Amino acid sequence: MVCGSVAWGHHSPLNSKQSDAQKRVFMIQVEIWSDVVCPFCFIGKKNFEAALEKYSRSEKIEVIWRSFELDPMAQKSQQIKIHDLIAKKYGRTAEWAQENNERLTAQGKTIGIDFDFNSIIPTNSFDAHRLLHFARAENKENKKDNTVAQLLFGAYFSHGQDIAQSSVLADIVVQAGLSVEKWNKVLQGQDFANDVRSEESQAQELGITGVPAFVFNRKYLVSGAQPVDAFLEVLNEAAKS
Repeated sequence: MVCGSVAWGHHSPLNSKQSDAQKRVFMIQVEIWSDVVCPFCFIGKKNFEAALEKYSRSEKIEVIWRSFELDPMAQKSQQIKIHDLIAKKYGRTAEWAQENNERLTAQGKTIGIDFDFNSIIPTNSFDAHRLLHFARAENKENKKDNTVAQLLFGAYFSHGQDIAQSSVLADIVVQAGLSVEKWNKVLQGQDFANDVRSEESQAQELGITGVPAFVFNRKYLVSGAQPVDAFLEVLNEAAKS
């Protein structure tokens, strides 16, 4: 599974349809398949949010975060540098991986992301995805899943935190204004596990093989961390359909 850059991203039509109920409430529904351990997903999030700020009818847009694990079999709390892990994955050198990460760091700075690849703790993101579902279920009106997504990205990429650790996830729950007591019950059981797997299956059905992937009204698929103007173009096109 791929964490994709902007270079090959495009928007293409999908066969799925948005429901009549969704159309009545929102003009555009945007589903974002993403993994919080993917740097391009973080960049794509920032660019998409910048596009929303420029879009004249952003209040009519519903944003839903969907689950996609780049490596569902990843071990928790791995004792390996992210440069070495990437090098191993692609069969390249650690120096090559570090140079790529340095370019991402520079790109991130231009849009307000403080990447610190040297402090990243590679880990499994499954419980982080369950937390996103928990946040959505607990507080749909205030879009807590988006708040939690931002906190998870920051914890992993900027603060060197292990987002598979229960204490880290609990801190994020507190910062998001959610109930730690309820979350601990979720974490101890299997709540939202099926939701994560279901959304990953939906991604396969829609032909999504890498992230970030932005699906507009189940009609247009935008792949990769697109620039702001590209997102605006698709928003305007989706509003007409």
